Amino acid sequence: MNTGSMLTWLVLPYLSIVLLIVGMIWRYRTDQFGWTSRSSQWNEPAILRWSSPLFHFGVLLVFLGHVLGLVIPASWTAAIGITEDGYHVMATVLGSLAGTCAFVGLLGLLYRRLVVGSVRMATTRMDIVTYVLLTVAMVMGCWATLHQQVLGGGYDYRQTISPWFRSIALLHPQPDLMASVPLDYKMHVLAAMVLISVWPFTRLVHAVSAPLGYVTRPYVVYRSRGE
Repeated sequence: MNTGSMLTWLVLPYLSIVLLIVGMIWRYRTDQFGWTSRSSQWNEPAILRWSSPLFHFGVLLVFLGHVLGLVIPASWTAAIGITEDGYHVMATVLGSLAGTCAFVGLLGLLYRRLVVGSVRMATTRMDIVTYVLLTVAMVMGCWATLHQQVLGGGYDYRQTISPWFRSIALLHPQPDLMASVPLDYKMHVLAAMVLISVWPFTRLVHAVSAPLGYVTRPYVVYRSRGE
């Protein structure tokens, strides 16, 4: 394997993980008030009302599908009676539906950012970077699924990409597994690693937060000035 491949499939994964973890810690310690999605609902609620849930629920389902495909070995699904063909049909159909929902939602959010003046004015440079990287990662993922699984003869990524992913997580990297992976899948993985690298420095940090304090905090009581 040449130097470029080693850097891409060995160094870059660990670099993106380090940037994610260190960046999260740095952001939390230095910018807790900025740890937010910076909601712009008051600028324009109509498009946001359908595009945001469509995007978020679609992305959540896509994430769960990636966890199943990357983390769970093929031998485990075979052990419970799911054949390889059955798995790929299920993954392609459900993944395509989830990806379509997320992508349509993203298009709505992009349209809103570009067309609505007040939302466009509130858009920062990092917001632009975030939208660009999200769009590239999602387009490459949708294209890889369409090209390889729907129009092509099907590609068994659980024999290459999935073991490579687990080898990185288990600190026993096997970058050579990525050598035979089709280019469109490589581009999707590369775009995802770049997105992970900048994640802590964008509004995407809100994805790792949960408002647990709302469950136990006292009620906020509003009284009119007349009382």
